Amino acid sequence: MIPQYTSASLVSQNKQLCTPASVDSIESSQGQEDHVSMGANAATKALRVVMNLERILAIELFNAAQALDFRRPAKTGSYLESFVSKYRERVPFVDQDKMMYPEIEKSVQFLRSVPIEIPDALIQGI
Repeated sequence: MIPQYTSASLVSQNKQLCTPASVDSIESSQGQEDHVSMGANAATKALRVVMNLERILAIELFNAAQALDFRRPAKTGSYLESFVSKYRERVPFVDQDKMMYPEIEKSVQFLRSVPIEIPDALIQGI
């Protein structure tokens, strides 16, 4: 359950980080300036959201791979079987209770190594 709790916590933090930075703008220069740009704050919040999302996706992949392995010998589609096989080269099946952080970190590193392929149909629509 710990990976699920971690993922839920990160999702909740992302919701908090998505509050517009502009709601915290303040006046400056003794009231001569009525707006202070919060662009840098918005950018750092957006970076944290993306970093959290990366970890959330890694945890979801970790959980999905565990679930597939619990269902063995049943199999899924050939693409997913190949993908999970590559994943298992880096992130082993967890069959004993242990600290999950190292496995989650391996999952993050695996996701970072997967090339992102954008279908031509999507590119043409942009």
